[in-house]
Amino acid sequence: MKLLVLAIGHRQPAWADAAWSEFARRFPAELKLELHAIKAEPRQGGRTPAQCMAAEGQRIEAALAACARQGRAPRRIVLDERGTRLATPQLAARLQAWREEGRDAALLIGGPDGLDAALVQRADESLRLSDLTLPHALARVVLAEALYRAHTLLEGHPYHRE
Repeated sequence: MKLLVLAIGHRQPAWADAAWSEFARRFPAELKLELHAIKAEPRQGGRTPAQCMAAEGQRIEAALAACARQGRAPRRIVLDERGTRLATPQLAARLQAWREEGRDAALLIGGPDGLDAALVQRADESLRLSDLTLPHALARVVLAEALYRAHTLLEGHPYHRE
């Protein structure tokens, strides 16, 4: 199984790239964590936020199609401020359910204005990463750490201590 993080925005600070790489490296081969950075829509030129989110949504859809393996689309999980709030044990239970489902899981992170409403409606589920507003670079790192922590909890690894 793969955990695919599809995130709007290419350029991130070096510290964020290093932290992401560190957590991605820790995952076992049978549960690979991959980042797919997707180009953000330029915010100048008179485009409305809705138009920008729609264009980014199309790019995310194209990336999802490219990520499909053996004709199976990945489970779509949007990260949204209105999504379900989970503690680590609950995220571990979700991760276990995704694994048992037998298809990849794609976690979608929107751009500066969020995710296109149509994309959110087509999601299999919606999760809330934090009650705080996080910069995109930090959100990626927090997500990678949370997924790694959930994995270690399932494996009985001492990384997660309750």
